[in-house]
Amino acid sequence: MSNKKIDKVLRVFNIIVYSLLGLIALTAFLLVFVCDQFVVSGFSMSPTLHSDQHILVSKLSYGARIYKKYDFDSPDLSCFRMPGLGKIEVGDIVAFNYPDPNKNHKIQFRINYVYTKRCIGIPGDTVRIVDGFYKNSRLPETVIGVEAKQRSLREMSDSILHVRGVVLRAFPYNGGLKWTIRNLGPALVPRKGSVVRLDTNNVHYFARAIEYETGVRPTVDDGIVRLGDKEVRTYTFSKDYFFFGGDNLFDSRDSRYFGVVPADFVIGKVVGAVI
Repeated sequence: MSNKKIDKVLRVFNIIVYSLLGLIALTAFLLVFVCDQFVVSGFSMSPTLHSDQHILVSKLSYGARIYKKYDFDSPDLSCFRMPGLGKIEVGDIVAFNYPDPNKNHKIQFRINYVYTKRCIGIPGDTVRIVDGFYKNSRLPETVIGVEAKQRSLREMSDSILHVRGVVLRAFPYNGGLKWTIRNLGPALVPRKGSVVRLDTNNVHYFARAIEYETGVRPTVDDGIVRLGDKEVRTYTFSKDYFFFGGDNLFDSRDSRYFGVVPADFVIGKVVGAVI
């Protein structure tokens, strides 16, 4: 083969290699900063989303989450967020990392454990469930989610719910709050800088978030709330949180059962379906 032919082959080869590398780089850029694709598993967002449906999650909407460390075997998340086009609003459908992936009642991170739910409360909101209906104190007349599902929950008897395998008890499961998925709250969604007064009942609602921030879980001893060996009457949150709920209230593992979700766990906004 002549030198000219060899040079031509090498040029073509280089073009192909650099094109492939460029395509890989562009794909990585899009996945990290712009948009990702996930497959819905289960029926928690029915009838809005369906099992096996491919959905597009925009990272531009709230800002892409950038990891500071890449040890994804660690339950601790270290990251920062790029500027986004907007902020999470009540009613948005959001993809986020499930906050209790190890089933040990602690907020911990696992990269591939992704949930998709509707935002019921943003940082600083007070949320309730009243006779089966999601309520937000800022939007008292707004129906958040699928009205028909919430009406069914209100009208269905406890006995039928038990037969269907629906768990009525809601988070938190200890203390004196005794919330259910039919009547829950008022529950504050913590905001960075929020100061909450702790008592022997509400401390159980805030306990996971406080432990996530401090590494120490608050306890109740003889009617006194303690953080480690120190008595505490108030706590100031250092992070933002969200309250998420499924549209299918009969078959959804969400904040009704595991509490609030740290803002850092948010991946992006569901903006469409591929199929």
